[in-house]
Amino acid sequence: MTNRTDPDHASGHHEDHVLLRTEGHAAYITLNRPKALNALSHPMVLRIGQALATWADDPTVAVVVIEGAGERGLCAGGDIRAIHEDARTGGGASADFWRDEYRLNALIARYPKPYVALMDGIVMGGGVGVSAHGSVRIVTERSKVAMPETGIGFVPDVGGTYLLALAPGELGTHLALTGTPVGAADALLCGLADHFVPSAALPAFARELASDSVHCVLDRHVAQPPSGDLNASREWIDHCYAAGTAEEIVARLRSSGVPAAKAAADTLLSRSPTAVKVTLAALRRARRLGPLECVLEQEYRVSCTALSSPDLVEGIRAQVIDKDRDPRWSPATLEEVGPAAVERYFAPLDAHELRLVETASSQEVVW
Repeated sequence: MTNRTDPDHASGHHEDHVLLRTEGHAAYITLNRPKALNALSHPMVLRIGQALATWADDPTVAVVVIEGAGERGLCAGGDIRAIHEDARTGGGASADFWRDEYRLNALIARYPKPYVALMDGIVMGGGVGVSAHGSVRIVTERSKVAMPETGIGFVPDVGGTYLLALAPGELGTHLALTGTPVGAADALLCGLADHFVPSAALPAFARELASDSVHCVLDRHVAQPPSGDLNASREWIDHCYAAGTAEEIVARLRSSGVPAAKAAADTLLSRSPTAVKVTLAALRRARRLGPLECVLEQEYRVSCTALSSPDLVEGIRAQVIDKDRDPRWSPATLEEVGPAAVERYFAPLDAHELRLVETASSQEVVW
């Protein structure tokens, strides 16, 4: 393996968490925290962004590939233990992290060269952000793709509300509110991925990108995915999730007579009521906002507001810190979350706004 380009000159052990190498005309990014399921930290986001900016201008690099180390997945999301600590102590580190993470998501979406994401195994939250905005998104029979934020009192971010708002019918609303993970066929159906490649073929697939065109390599390896679940559920999903409010969605799910719909209602009711209502509002607003950059700016407002909400600290405590899986949400029911409580998540941050729209109009890769 040649190491022709290492765009990062920073020191410190964080470098080991993102491995960069080039081979032939391909550049490879490996997320390398397998024990933490390759969870993203702020230094990792900065390192990826710097590498992408350098490779965009490097005529010897024709394609960029992102993959995860270990057997379990590409990336389970952002480092929520760090976010928990920050939220608990009232720090500002998470807002800084999200600012750069969302900038990276926008950079990936506008990248001038093929960006190939190997979405094998677990791809959740921030993992979706570094993969599903790419131009060539590969899923395997092991893929589990999800935006599970409502389960920790948070709201889908990293452009997740943009992607899910574009899914057919109300499939994205179902996935966003419940956090349900999807396999390969359903990820393809929802527009979160482009091609299915069997996991056994991934090493050869990634290797061949160094010497052959993306088109030719895809031709050799793309196969039919195992069948999914969502297509057969479209009727009840589209009907139930088209309701005007979260309460009405639950009522429709419960009265539909479909066991899977009732299960979805139970799941939804186990999530943070505030997060569910804000997520529904964010998705519906995202449909009207236009480009990804506008949606990321909205998500930044929502995420920063969530940082001071009791449900984010409590949700991470219950799921990740104490693992008792018994969060005490505040307020505890959907009915108690009024319109004003939702509206405040979308209030401008004034001097602290994330501004991506003006940089999107230039074709330059800025990092």
